Amino acid sequence: MKNVEGKIVLITGAAMGMGKMYAERAVAEGALAVVLWDINRPALAETVDQLKQSAGATEIHSYLVDVSDRHAIEANAALVLDQVGTPDVLINNAGVVRGNKYFWETDSVADTEFTLKINTLAPMYITRAFLPAMIEGGKEGRLVNVASSAGFVGNPRMAAYAASKWGAIGFSDSVRLELEQAGHKQLKVTTVCPYYVKTGMFEGAKSGLMTPLLEPEDVVNEVWKAMGKGTAFVIMPKSVVLNETIKGILPTGLRDLLVGKVFGIHKTMDDFKGRQD
Repeated sequence: MKNVEGKIVLITGAAMGMGKMYAERAVAEGALAVVLWDINRPALAETVDQLKQSAGATEIHSYLVDVSDRHAIEANAALVLDQVGTPDVLINNAGVVRGNKYFWETDSVADTEFTLKINTLAPMYITRAFLPAMIEGGKEGRLVNVASSAGFVGNPRMAAYAASKWGAIGFSDSVRLELEQAGHKQLKVTTVCPYYVKTGMFEGAKSGLMTPLLEPEDVVNEVWKAMGKGTAFVIMPKSVVLNETIKGILPTGLRDLLVGKVFGIHKTMDDFKGRQD
């Protein structure tokens, strides 16, 4: 897929941050329609106004959607299919993070359920709502699921978040294999696993050795290129892959020492604040 010209692109968490940047890329490439899902009404309205100024012939559609609510997902997906059409590109970008507390110190029910609903279940429900129509259409398409490097590496003070992203990775890559096995090779799945991105969502999080905080523009550029090529994974920085290698080689205690003490990963959430708006 050279670009998204003439295609329908749907993005969740599209009102700000990287979601907004994906929308801007789609508009710049002449998408037929860009569909924005977000729960933040003022930010969504502002983003729509900004996009329309440069949209040209691209249609901009916005839906106020709480992706933690399965019924809201299903209802709004039906509206999109009826009012706009079947997405050619679906980017499950919406996400949340809770941190800076040990698991037993959190409001475990509220924090855990909220995190899993948005980071793990929402991409599953949204994909289920649109993928049958994408398959039936028989056209080239892309599914992008934004997970995290935390889905590979357990880390103190983010147990629920890490669990939610482990689940997202397992789901996303399994769907990739299912589409290939079922012969729907025109549909490609990309699973995105970045380290902490400087969007405000990870305000206060620290870099580690060989794991710098990432610029959102760099992540969006890599994801967009990988989406076009149909690349299975985007892992940033590449040093994250080293942990996967270490898992298979070193005993757990030694790996913990290396990742936690030498690379400093286990202290990266100590001063986490998160988005304040």
